[in-house]
Amino acid sequence: MNSEKKGPEQPEGRGPLRPDRDRREITSVPDGDPAQTPEDLTALRWVDNHCHVHHRGAPADQVTAQVEDAAAAGVTRLVTVGCDLDDSRAAIAAAAAHPEVYATAGVHPHDASGGIDGLEDLLRTPGLVAVGECGLDYFYEHSPRDVQRRIFADQIALAHAHDLALMIHTRDAWDDTFDVLEAEGVPERTIFHCFTGGPDEARRCLDLGAHLSFSGIVTFKHSDELREAAALCPDDRLLVETDSPYLTPHPHRGERNRPALVRFVGAAVAAARGRSAAEIAQLTWDNTARVYRLPAAQ
Repeated sequence: MNSEKKGPEQPEGRGPLRPDRDRREITSVPDGDPAQTPEDLTALRWVDNHCHVHHRGAPADQVTAQVEDAAAAGVTRLVTVGCDLDDSRAAIAAAAAHPEVYATAGVHPHDASGGIDGLEDLLRTPGLVAVGECGLDYFYEHSPRDVQRRIFADQIALAHAHDLALMIHTRDAWDDTFDVLEAEGVPERTIFHCFTGGPDEARRCLDLGAHLSFSGIVTFKHSDELREAAALCPDDRLLVETDSPYLTPHPHRGERNRPALVRFVGAAVAAARGRSAAEIAQLTWDNTARVYRLPAAQ
Protein backbone atom coordinates (compact mmCIF):
# COMPACT_ATOMS: atom_id res chain seq x y z
CA MET A 1 0.00 0.00 0.00
CA ASN A 2 1.34 3.26 -0.88
CA SER A 3 0.33 5.38 1.99
CA GLU A 4 -1.25 8.75 2.28
CA LYS A 5 -0.88 10.21 -1.16
CA LYS A 6 0.30 13.66 -1.87
CA GLY A 7 -1.42 15.34 -4.78
CA PRO A 8 -2.68 18.75 -5.74
CA GLU A 9 -5.80 18.28 -3.58
CA GLN A 10 -4.35 15.89 -1.03
CA PRO A 11 -6.37 12.85 -2.07
CA GLU A 12 -7.57 10.19 0.33
CA GLY A 13 -4.62 9.59 2.58
CA ARG A 14 -3.80 6.45 4.42
CA GLY A 15 -1.13 4.31 5.86
CA PRO A 16 -0.97 0.56 6.05
CA LEU A 17 -3.76 -0.91 8.14
CA ARG A 18 -4.50 2.44 9.82
CA PRO A 19 -7.83 4.23 10.20
CA ASP A 20 -6.40 7.78 10.16
CA ARG A 21 -7.38 8.81 6.64
CA ASP A 22 -8.40 12.02 4.99
CA ARG A 23 -11.70 11.02 3.40
CA ARG A 24 -12.49 14.21 1.53
CA GLU A 25 -14.33 13.42 -1.65
CA ILE A 26 -12.58 14.71 -4.76
CA THR A 27 -14.30 15.52 -8.00
CA SER A 28 -12.79 13.60 -10.90
CA VAL A 29 -12.41 13.90 -14.62
CA PRO A 30 -13.82 11.37 -17.09
CA ASP A 31 -11.59 8.37 -17.64
CA GLY A 32 -9.99 7.37 -20.90
CA ASP A 33 -11.35 7.72 -24.41
CA PRO A 34 -14.89 9.17 -24.20
CA ALA A 35 -15.89 6.77 -26.96
CA GLN A 36 -15.04 3.78 -24.78
CA THR A 37 -17.57 2.42 -22.32
CA PRO A 38 -16.63 0.42 -19.21
CA GLU A 39 -17.77 -2.65 -21.11
CA ASP A 40 -15.21 -1.90 -23.83
CA LEU A 41 -12.49 -1.70 -21.20
CA THR A 42 -13.35 -5.11 -19.75
CA ALA A 43 -12.67 -6.68 -23.15
CA LEU A 44 -8.99 -5.78 -22.71
CA ARG A 45 -6.37 -7.64 -20.68
CA TRP A 46 -5.25 -5.61 -17.65
CA VAL A 47 -2.79 -6.05 -14.80
CA ASP A 48 -2.97 -4.35 -11.40
CA ASN A 49 0.67 -3.95 -10.46
CA HIS A 50 0.00 -2.83 -6.87
CA CYS A 51 -2.98 -3.78 -4.73
CA HIS A 52 -3.77 -5.29 -1.33
CA VAL A 53 -6.25 -8.11 -1.86
CA HIS A 54 -5.12 -9.59 1.45
CA HIS A 55 -5.84 -6.30 3.26
CA ARG A 56 -6.11 -6.64 7.04
CA GLY A 57 -5.88 -10.40 6.83
CA ALA A 58 -8.91 -10.71 4.57
CA PRO A 59 -10.35 -14.23 4.75
CA ALA A 60 -9.71 -16.56 1.85
CA ASP A 61 -13.22 -16.24 0.44
CA GLN A 62 -12.90 -12.44 0.25
CA VAL A 63 -9.56 -12.72 -1.54
CA THR A 64 -11.08 -15.20 -3.98
CA ALA A 65 -14.04 -12.87 -4.57
CA GLN A 66 -11.71 -9.99 -5.44
CA VAL A 67 -9.66 -12.14 -7.80
CA GLU A 68 -12.80 -13.39 -9.56
CA ASP A 69 -14.28 -9.88 -9.72
CA ALA A 70 -11.05 -8.67 -11.30
CA ALA A 71 -10.99 -11.46 -13.87
CA ALA A 72 -14.56 -10.62 -14.89
CA ALA A 73 -13.37 -7.07 -15.62
CA GLY A 74 -10.40 -8.23 -17.70
CA VAL A 75 -7.85 -7.89 -14.88
CA THR A 76 -6.14 -11.25 -14.98
CA ARG A 77 -2.91 -10.57 -13.12
CA LEU A 78 -2.43 -8.90 -9.72
CA VAL A 79 0.52 -7.99 -7.50
CA THR A 80 -0.52 -7.91 -3.84
CA VAL A 81 1.85 -5.94 -1.67
CA GLY A 82 3.16 -6.47 1.86
CA CYS A 83 3.63 -3.58 4.29
CA ASP A 84 5.01 -5.30 7.39
CA LEU A 85 6.05 -8.83 8.23
CA ASP A 86 2.61 -10.19 9.11
CA ASP A 87 1.03 -8.36 6.19
CA SER A 88 3.72 -9.74 3.87
CA ARG A 89 2.98 -13.27 5.07
CA ALA A 90 -0.69 -12.68 4.25
CA ALA A 91 0.28 -11.46 0.79
CA ILE A 92 2.38 -14.56 0.23
CA ALA A 93 -0.52 -16.77 1.34
CA ALA A 94 -2.88 -15.03 -1.08
CA ALA A 95 -0.43 -15.55 -3.94
CA ALA A 96 0.04 -19.20 -3.03
CA ALA A 97 -3.72 -19.73 -3.33
CA HIS A 98 -4.16 -17.98 -6.68
CA PRO A 99 -1.85 -18.46 -9.69
CA GLU A 100 -2.80 -15.05 -11.07
CA VAL A 101 -1.67 -13.30 -7.89
CA TYR A 102 1.97 -12.44 -7.11
CA ALA A 103 3.29 -11.21 -3.75
CA THR A 104 5.85 -8.76 -2.44
CA ALA A 105 7.31 -8.47 1.05
CA GLY A 106 8.49 -5.33 2.76
CA VAL A 107 8.20 -2.85 5.59
CA HIS A 108 6.32 0.37 4.94
CA PRO A 109 7.86 3.57 6.34
CA HIS A 110 5.00 3.86 8.83
CA ASP A 111 6.19 0.60 10.38
CA ALA A 112 9.93 1.24 10.12
CA SER A 113 10.28 1.52 13.89
CA GLY A 114 9.55 -2.20 14.11
CA GLY A 115 12.64 -3.02 12.07
CA ILE A 116 13.01 -5.67 9.39
CA ASP A 117 14.11 -8.74 11.36
CA GLY A 118 12.64 -11.74 9.57
CA LEU A 119 12.08 -9.97 6.26
CA GLU A 120 14.99 -11.62 4.50
CA ASP A 121 13.53 -15.06 5.20
CA LEU A 122 10.31 -14.01 3.47
CA LEU A 123 12.27 -12.75 0.47
CA ARG A 124 13.43 -16.32 -0.13
CA THR A 125 9.83 -17.41 -0.81
CA PRO A 126 9.66 -18.96 -4.30
CA GLY A 127 7.82 -16.71 -6.70
CA LEU A 128 8.05 -13.58 -4.58
CA VAL A 129 8.52 -10.65 -6.97
CA ALA A 130 9.69 -7.56 -5.07
CA VAL A 131 10.94 -5.95 -1.89
CA GLY A 132 8.41 -3.41 -0.62
CA GLU A 133 6.60 -1.43 -0.35
CA CYS A 134 9.27 0.57 1.40
CA GLY A 135 10.52 4.13 1.37
CA LEU A 136 9.90 7.40 3.16
CA ASP A 137 6.71 9.09 4.37
CA TYR A 138 7.17 12.50 5.96
CA PHE A 139 3.47 13.39 5.95
CA TYR A 140 2.31 11.37 8.96
CA GLU A 141 5.75 10.41 10.31
CA HIS A 142 4.53 7.33 12.16
CA SER A 143 8.22 6.41 12.40
CA PRO A 144 11.09 8.89 12.99
CA ARG A 145 12.70 10.13 9.80
CA ASP A 146 16.14 8.78 10.62
CA VAL A 147 14.66 5.34 11.25
CA GLN A 148 12.71 5.51 8.00
CA ARG A 149 15.87 6.33 6.07
CA ARG A 150 17.81 3.49 7.68
CA ILE A 151 15.10 0.89 7.09
CA PHE A 152 14.64 2.08 3.52
CA ALA A 153 18.38 1.74 2.91
CA ASP A 154 18.36 -1.74 4.43
CA GLN A 155 15.59 -2.84 2.07
CA ILE A 156 17.36 -1.41 -0.95
CA ALA A 157 20.33 -3.55 0.06
CA LEU A 158 18.06 -6.59 0.28
CA ALA A 159 16.69 -5.92 -3.21
CA HIS A 160 20.25 -5.89 -4.51
CA ALA A 161 21.24 -9.00 -2.57
CA HIS A 162 18.25 -11.05 -3.73
CA ASP A 163 18.01 -9.58 -7.25
CA LEU A 164 14.43 -8.49 -6.65
CA ALA A 165 12.48 -5.49 -7.85
CA LEU A 166 12.20 -2.59 -5.41
CA MET A 167 8.78 -1.03 -4.79
CA ILE A 168 9.02 2.50 -3.40
CA HIS A 169 6.53 4.52 -1.40
CA THR A 170 7.44 8.20 -1.07
CA ARG A 171 5.39 11.06 0.28
CA ASP A 172 6.63 14.57 1.05
CA ALA A 173 10.15 13.14 0.92
CA TRP A 174 11.42 13.42 -2.64
CA ASP A 175 14.90 14.78 -1.90
CA ASP A 176 15.66 12.31 0.88
CA THR A 177 14.28 9.45 -1.22
CA PHE A 178 16.67 10.30 -4.04
CA ASP A 179 19.54 10.79 -1.58
CA VAL A 180 19.06 7.32 -0.07
CA LEU A 181 18.79 5.73 -3.50
CA GLU A 182 21.97 7.48 -4.65
CA ALA A 183 23.84 6.33 -1.56
CA GLU A 184 22.69 2.70 -1.78
CA GLY A 185 22.52 2.31 -5.57
CA VAL A 186 19.28 2.07 -7.52
CA PRO A 187 18.21 -1.53 -8.15
CA GLU A 188 17.89 -2.34 -11.83
CA ARG A 189 14.14 -2.88 -11.46
CA THR A 190 12.73 -0.04 -9.34
CA ILE A 191 9.11 1.13 -9.21
CA PHE A 192 7.77 4.38 -7.77
CA HIS A 193 4.36 3.11 -6.82
CA CYS A 194 1.36 5.44 -6.77
CA PHE A 195 3.49 8.13 -8.35
CA THR A 196 2.11 11.51 -7.26
CA GLY A 197 4.72 13.97 -8.52
CA GLY A 198 4.68 16.27 -11.48
CA PRO A 199 6.90 16.38 -14.56
CA ASP A 200 10.02 17.43 -12.64
CA GLU A 201 9.81 14.54 -10.16
CA ALA A 202 8.94 12.17 -13.00
CA ARG A 203 12.09 13.12 -14.88
CA ARG A 204 14.22 12.61 -11.76
CA CYS A 205 12.77 9.13 -11.30
CA LEU A 206 13.16 8.27 -14.96
CA ASP A 207 16.75 9.49 -14.97
CA LEU A 208 17.41 6.78 -12.36
CA GLY A 209 16.00 4.16 -14.71
CA ALA A 210 12.89 3.69 -12.56
CA HIS A 211 9.33 2.87 -13.56
CA LEU A 212 6.36 5.09 -12.72
CA SER A 213 3.14 3.46 -11.53
CA PHE A 214 -0.02 5.55 -11.74
CA SER A 215 -3.06 5.04 -9.50
CA GLY A 216 -6.60 6.36 -9.36
CA ILE A 217 -5.25 9.81 -8.49
CA VAL A 218 -4.64 10.30 -12.21
CA THR A 219 -8.44 10.43 -12.66
CA PHE A 220 -8.94 13.24 -10.12
CA LYS A 221 -10.04 16.60 -11.46
CA HIS A 222 -7.11 18.71 -10.25
CA SER A 223 -4.32 16.20 -10.95
CA ASP A 224 -3.16 18.09 -14.04
CA GLU A 225 0.55 17.88 -13.22
CA LEU A 226 0.23 14.17 -12.56
CA ARG A 227 -1.37 13.70 -15.97
CA GLU A 228 1.53 15.69 -17.47
CA ALA A 229 3.88 13.19 -15.82
CA ALA A 230 1.85 10.31 -17.24
CA ALA A 231 2.08 11.89 -20.68
CA LEU A 232 5.88 12.17 -20.64
CA CYS A 233 6.63 8.72 -19.19
CA PRO A 234 8.30 6.49 -21.82
CA ASP A 235 6.25 3.53 -23.00
CA ASP A 236 8.61 1.02 -21.41
CA ARG A 237 8.51 2.61 -17.93
CA LEU A 238 4.74 2.92 -17.53
CA LEU A 239 2.67 0.92 -15.01
CA VAL A 240 -0.86 1.15 -13.62
CA GLU A 241 -2.27 0.14 -10.25
CA THR A 242 -5.24 0.54 -7.95
CA ASP A 243 -3.50 0.54 -4.55
CA SER A 244 -6.83 -0.93 -3.51
CA PRO A 245 -8.65 -0.76 -1.20
CA TYR A 246 -7.57 2.90 -1.32
CA LEU A 247 -7.73 5.70 -3.90
CA THR A 248 -10.80 4.61 -5.85
CA PRO A 249 -10.79 6.07 -9.37
CA HIS A 250 -13.58 8.00 -11.03
CA PRO A 251 -16.33 7.04 -11.79
CA HIS A 252 -16.46 4.83 -8.69
CA ARG A 253 -15.51 7.36 -6.03
CA GLY A 254 -17.25 6.59 -2.76
CA GLU A 255 -16.88 2.85 -3.26
CA ARG A 256 -14.20 0.63 -1.79
CA ASN A 257 -11.48 0.29 -4.39
CA ARG A 258 -10.67 -3.10 -5.90
CA PRO A 259 -8.37 -4.49 -8.62
CA ALA A 260 -11.23 -4.69 -11.12
CA LEU A 261 -11.16 -0.89 -11.34
CA VAL A 262 -7.60 -0.62 -12.66
CA ARG A 263 -9.08 -0.37 -16.14
CA PHE A 264 -10.30 3.15 -15.31
CA VAL A 265 -6.79 4.13 -14.27
CA GLY A 266 -5.47 2.74 -17.53
CA ALA A 267 -8.09 4.58 -19.55
CA ALA A 268 -7.25 7.89 -17.85
CA VAL A 269 -3.55 7.36 -18.55
CA ALA A 270 -4.43 6.59 -22.16
CA ALA A 271 -6.37 9.83 -22.44
CA ALA A 272 -3.47 11.81 -20.94
CA ARG A 273 -1.10 10.28 -23.51
CA GLY A 274 -3.43 10.54 -26.49
CA ARG A 275 -3.38 6.75 -26.88
CA SER A 276 -6.00 4.05 -26.93
CA ALA A 277 -6.83 2.11 -23.79
CA ALA A 278 -5.92 -1.07 -25.68
CA GLU A 279 -2.37 0.22 -26.22
CA ILE A 280 -1.99 1.11 -22.54
CA ALA A 281 -3.37 -2.24 -21.44
CA GLN A 282 -0.79 -4.06 -23.57
CA LEU A 283 2.10 -1.78 -22.61
CA THR A 284 1.46 -2.08 -18.90
CA TRP A 285 0.97 -5.83 -19.15
CA ASP A 286 4.33 -6.22 -20.88
CA ASN A 287 6.10 -3.80 -18.53
CA THR A 288 4.75 -5.51 -15.42
CA ALA A 289 5.85 -8.89 -16.73
CA ARG A 290 9.34 -7.54 -17.37
CA VAL A 291 9.85 -5.57 -14.16
CA TYR A 292 8.70 -8.44 -11.92
CA ARG A 293 10.01 -11.19 -14.21
CA LEU A 294 6.59 -12.76 -14.64
CA PRO A 295 5.70 -15.13 -17.47
CA ALA A 296 5.06 -13.14 -20.65
CA ALA A 297 1.67 -14.76 -21.15
CA GLN A 298 -0.81 -16.48 -18.90
